[in-house]
Amino acid sequence: QRRMQAAVSHAQRVRHLSPKFHESTDPTLAFFYHPRTLSVLVCLLAGFLYVALFIDPSNDILNTRWGLVALCSVFIVISVVLFRDGPFIRPHPALWRVVLALNVLYEMFLVFLLFQSKQTGRQMMAFFDPVLGVELPERSYGDNCALTVENVRGGIDIFVLAHSLGWFGKALIIRNHTMCWILSITFELLEYSLAHQLPNFNECWWDHWILDVFTCNWLGIYVGMKWCEHFKMKTYTWHGIREIPTIKGKLSRAGAQFTPHSWTVYQWAPTRRFKSFAGFIAFAVLIMLAELNVFYLKSLLWVPPEHPLVIARLALLFLFALPSAREYYEYYSNPRCKRMGAHCWMLITTLLTELLIIVKFGRGEFSEPFPTHVIAFWSLVASILVGFSVWQFAVAPRLRQHRSSDKKTE
Repeated sequence: QRRMQAAVSHAQRVRHLSPKFHESTDPTLAFFYHPRTLSVLVCLLAGFLYVALFIDPSNDILNTRWGLVALCSVFIVISVVLFRDGPFIRPHPALWRVVLALNVLYEMFLVFLLFQSKQTGRQMMAFFDPVLGVELPERSYGDNCALTVENVRGGIDIFVLAHSLGWFGKALIIRNHTMCWILSITFELLEYSLAHQLPNFNECWWDHWILDVFTCNWLGIYVGMKWCEHFKMKTYTWHGIREIPTIKGKLSRAGAQFTPHSWTVYQWAPTRRFKSFAGFIAFAVLIMLAELNVFYLKSLLWVPPEHPLVIARLALLFLFALPSAREYYEYYSNPRCKRMGAHCWMLITTLLTELLIIVKFGRGEFSEPFPTHVIAFWSLVASILVGFSVWQFAVAPRLRQHRSSDKKTE
């Protein structure tokens, strides 16, 4: 009996420490919320049977690829059955369990890649696409920086759309206009600082600030924040499809299943207390790390920027970041939340593993040292941040306390 009481108290403590987002699942579309574990098991085994009987067994590469697909499928099914729900329940909690499972699979792939040599890692990319595994030509965007219509028109390519879409997605993740602009400008400064290592960061000044920051990034941030404002002001009143009398209303309700069940506005308030300031800086560092990792990985593994593998990585990171940011904000803003959510913990682990791969594979690749002005600039930034935190959270409170005590004695 004592063991049972101890187990119950431990479970209650874990529930108290973990982030808590919703009490129950979505009550509408009840059919899709009933357990279907046996049906999924039958479909999975039927698929395995088909592959085992009708796929050519003499093609080793094809067999290996099908084996990896089957392995990932089994893991995803197990994850959907066993993983806990995350912060999102639309369009279905199982979708976000699949997202967490994909994050775990991607992390396991990164761990395996970390223990390979650089040459083996490049050959592994050729396993996914035989075209890969070949050194990429260096491309610089800063050869002709005269501000002319022809040069600006020549600088507009598919990556302009990628910039806007990327910042639209980051606006949905961050949900704060000021923070989006801080990160947008910070990334351009990082491009200046790292241009000696990555040639495609060597852009013209007007490419950095006119095309990137004040055109593409602005457009993505503006549209993304407008979406956030729409979801923030929207009244969420959910009715079951059977309760809606018209066909148009039923179709509208079915489409609304793919919109948020509720919306949380992120009030970061980094100057409120030191924990908030440190959490704000850590969140910004993680966002920048997610941005920079993809450029270093595709450079070290010889993957062109327009390749589907790069696009898939960016799309997956976007899906991983949506629930992760929500869990991070809950941990950041709620003093009663003492444990970081699974999505957030997994994404941080993924980004740090990518960084370890870059550090390992980058040895001998970037021989040119950091310019003196770059070291001086970021040392100044770090000094300002440290000085501000000391003043804001150590010196200023004591001065205010001292002044209030003097007034009381008077």
